[in-house]
Amino acid sequence: MIPFVKAHACGNDFLVVQENLAGIEPRDELTRRLCHRNHGIGADGVEFLTWGAERKGKIRLHNADGSIAEISGNGTRCVAAWIGYETKAGPGDEIMLETDAGLRTCRIVARDGPGFRIASAMGVPELQTRSLHLAGGERIEGAVVSTGNPHFVIFVDQPDFSVNGYAWEAIGEEICSHPQFPEQTNVEFVRMGGADRIEDEIEIRIYERGVGPTSSSGTGTCATGSAAIALRGAAPVLRVIAPGGPQTVEWHGPGSEILLTGPAELVCFGEAW
Repeated sequence: MIPFVKAHACGNDFLVVQENLAGIEPRDELTRRLCHRNHGIGADGVEFLTWGAERKGKIRLHNADGSIAEISGNGTRCVAAWIGYETKAGPGDEIMLETDAGLRTCRIVARDGPGFRIASAMGVPELQTRSLHLAGGERIEGAVVSTGNPHFVIFVDQPDFSVNGYAWEAIGEEICSHPQFPEQTNVEFVRMGGADRIEDEIEIRIYERGVGPTSSSGTGTCATGSAAIALRGAAPVLRVIAPGGPQTVEWHGPGSEILLTGPAELVCFGEAW
């Protein structure tokens, strides 16, 4: 039996499995089996945790399709919430997690039982504008952003997030596997000001590499927030609203680290075959 914890951050759900208790099954196969929404437990990915010191650990993320991702901001926060729960951590306590994108420091802002609010230092974003041509000939303007993993951010005006009359899900799927991204990329669609056109808000939709459309993304929130701040003059403290709920980013421009603050909640503990 494989012990697991299920947690979610704005509906972006993960299983946390301790590496030394995960058995011998190849991790990609195990992830696909556990994450299946009908035949398994169901999740967007598995965070395999090597837990050393009390509030320090190392994680490796496998997406639901079994592929390895460098990092998930939401997944990292979910692991931090579980470690916080197990170590009886409270506001002000920090949890250090080594990811494939580097060390991330997660500070507990608030806690209510299994629910946490956590601020994570997410590294220094790197971005540049780029044009893409799709198979049908359409030209798409956007920004390539690295937040430890790759993103392509597109600014849109339509309430349904469509691009040139095409649904954002279809555009996201094509760009995810575009030849310019041989390792694939996450794709985000951004409306400035959100639904109510508030100056310090943006609203986003997410097509996640290895998952597809998803309710939330921590690194996607950082990517869209930094692109909006750098390219559209958005406020340095920005509320980013995804279908799963809002998160906050704080970024003061090129060369500075971005801070991501949002919820993480433990859903259940269990065992799987």
